[in-house]
Amino acid sequence: MILTRRVLRWPIKQSPSLPVNTCFSSGIAFDSIKMAAMFSSSEISKTASSLFSAYASFAGSMMLVRSVANELIPHQLRSYLYSAFRYFFTPLSPDLTLAIDERCGMSKNQVYEAAEVYLSTRISPKTERLKLSKTRKQKHFTIGLEKGELVVDGFEDVRLTWRFVCTEGQKPHGGEKKHFELSFNKKHKDKVLDFYLPYVFLKAEEIKKQDKMIKLYSRQCPFSCEDDNERRGGSWGSIILEHPATFDTLAMDPALKKMIIDDLEMFLRRKAYYKKVGKAWKRGYLLYGPPGTGKSSLVAAMANYLKFDIYDLGLTSVRSDAELRRTLLSTTNRSILLIEDIDCSSEVLERQMRNKNKKLPDKTGQLTLSGILNCIDGLWSSCGDERIIVFTTNYKDRIDPALLRPGRMDLHINMSYCTTDGFRLLAPNYLGISSKHNPFFAEIDSLLNSTEATPAEAAEELMKSDDPNIALQGLVNFLKRKRDEADDETENKATGCGEVDSSVRRLNAIVSRVKRLKTNVDRRKIMMRKRK
Repeated sequence: MILTRRVLRWPIKQSPSLPVNTCFSSGIAFDSIKMAAMFSSSEISKTASSLFSAYASFAGSMMLVRSVANELIPHQLRSYLYSAFRYFFTPLSPDLTLAIDERCGMSKNQVYEAAEVYLSTRISPKTERLKLSKTRKQKHFTIGLEKGELVVDGFEDVRLTWRFVCTEGQKPHGGEKKHFELSFNKKHKDKVLDFYLPYVFLKAEEIKKQDKMIKLYSRQCPFSCEDDNERRGGSWGSIILEHPATFDTLAMDPALKKMIIDDLEMFLRRKAYYKKVGKAWKRGYLLYGPPGTGKSSLVAAMANYLKFDIYDLGLTSVRSDAELRRTLLSTTNRSILLIEDIDCSSEVLERQMRNKNKKLPDKTGQLTLSGILNCIDGLWSSCGDERIIVFTTNYKDRIDPALLRPGRMDLHINMSYCTTDGFRLLAPNYLGISSKHNPFFAEIDSLLNSTEATPAEAAEELMKSDDPNIALQGLVNFLKRKRDEADDETENKATGCGEVDSSVRRLNAIVSRVKRLKTNVDRRKIMMRKRK
């Protein structure tokens, strides 16, 4: 209106080129427009007040309807109506979201594992929070996503968004539930499923091989070396396995060592063969022998050679067959399941034997021999690939024969006392010397052939001095003491057996004399009766 007023005032000014009538007409027009503007403002104010009144009335009506609905309509029906309303009136999104849970039933979700490793290398500068860790043996930092963080990735012409989500479990002690959400345009679904996710798997495997850290898992371990507590489903805690044992440092027979290595390599390359013959891809080893012969060191050497994680399972910590199944299903592929000193820890086997002797049925809800056998060689043993099961024992004859047959324990390895070959591996490792031109080696070889000494005992003697000659002389003295003790024990046994034999002979003589006396008495009685 101000602009119009200024435009209309221009002709009113004194101008020699315009007549007076024109100026008068313009003034009348201006007054008319001003009155129309005043009229329009009043009408607008009336309209606004009427609209506000209508809105207030409508809002009050809706509140009344809502109150009545809350009182009369059940909660379940209201929820159904709300969801139906949102379904029909919410615009369709062009994106598709895939939810990738941490666990797939009782097992670990391999897609989740691959995504977790892959996304650690796809962190963008826009990410605000990250998890950072590094163990003593790791060469690089381990980076992980915090909950709620986003990672944007690209594959060819597809834009993909990853989101890490953590939610509280419904059960009181259920812990957090973790999953990844992968969002992308719906039209790229086939490309993502057929090409992108296999690419994620491939890159994750490459990353794992670059910085592979062998882990030792245990149910008694109170913490985990990984902050994500990834084995929560089977109550496994873990630490980094830093055992330095290798096949080069093991003090054992070279032929036996080569046989074990060849057997492991053949097992690794026979995946297709196991599938063809219809067997689970697993291998069982029984290590038996006296304490200190290197059974645990051999397991560590196998893990370092294969780059397999170790799951140390004590049967005494498992209370039932169901718990054993859950525990074994929570282990990963390419791993070693270790059950040490099964002759000492298998109280379940003794309980089974007592029940059989007493002809009592096994109680339900407890660990049974059949449950162990089923997990090792039954249907449950096929839930996983490329696994090795190792039993160790000091007394092979105490183990139930059902656990030792082929298919359960495929290879029985006798871990014997220290041999000359084993000593010639220990001496360079501990003392840094060779067997050439050393006066002690011939004597030690002779003593080892006639004395039972474990590799652990020989190694302990070699560690007592940094001087090789002093250490070797100490080993010679130790082996001589062992030989003398063994000879004395043999003599004592022989003397004891001789004393027992002489006692038995004297007892037999006494019994024979008593029998003869009784016979003579009987004869005299018969003669006296005849005379009468």
